[in-house]
Amino acid sequence: MVTIDNLHFSYSRHTVFSGVTMKLEAGKIYGLLGQNGVGKTTLLKIISGLLRVKSGSCRVMEHNPFSREPGFLGELFFIPEDFVGPDMEVNKFARLRGEFYPNYDENKFSRLMTEFEVNGNEKFTRLSFGQQKKAIIAFALSTNTKLILMDEPSNGLDIPSKAQLRRVISQASSDETCIIISTHQVRDLENLIDPIIILDKNGVLLNATIEEISKKLCFELRALPGEGAIYNEPALGGYIVVDKNTSGEECKVNIEGLFNTVLLNKKLIKDIFNN
Repeated sequence: MVTIDNLHFSYSRHTVFSGVTMKLEAGKIYGLLGQNGVGKTTLLKIISGLLRVKSGSCRVMEHNPFSREPGFLGELFFIPEDFVGPDMEVNKFARLRGEFYPNYDENKFSRLMTEFEVNGNEKFTRLSFGQQKKAIIAFALSTNTKLILMDEPSNGLDIPSKAQLRRVISQASSDETCIIISTHQVRDLENLIDPIIILDKNGVLLNATIEEISKKLCFELRALPGEGAIYNEPALGGYIVVDKNTSGEECKVNIEGLFNTVLLNKKLIKDIFNN
């Protein structure tokens, strides 16, 4: 679906990516994690064709994204973090924009709007930020594109809406689609995203499936810190302890604990996953 090879990108003198290489496959819901400023949104914009790579390559569905060919644009939808809709009724917006997407499903859009409890007869400008976000997510999923990019989709949503978001994204995923979600709110999407990509300044620290992670690392809640463990984090009831998985048994991955472990043990984690 997405092939990135030796990618370099910078804003003026600020280098964002230096020699990034990875492949993203159909049938997955990728979680794109990283601290502020490491390039999560930049990567989504490169994949969607909004930014041009400086050197190296990014191919999406065999297209050069920056060429912005109609056949490419009709199979991709990018939801930015801060979406502000036009002064137009939501249903009219969906009807007009839906004509650009060959697989747009108006009935699906209506169903998702009902599930999100958003009135499509209202103008975007009369909706709250959270309602606007839900409306554009409903439209994006109704386009049935092969690739959907979401930048912080749970921001601005209340707790019931986050549960609805997880459900509709899960339902939208198929063997033919690829969904990439950039997020800081890992707890909102913890049981949804797989594989996990963790970005660092200039590169990728980790790109692995939940299964691969659980075979390499063990996550436990203990009463006391783990002596000699890779990472310890205070938590309710004790400590989250992350260490190498020496038993061979798979364990449940704590994504927030994983993120902190990776950031504080970059070289060690790379060594563990490269061996």
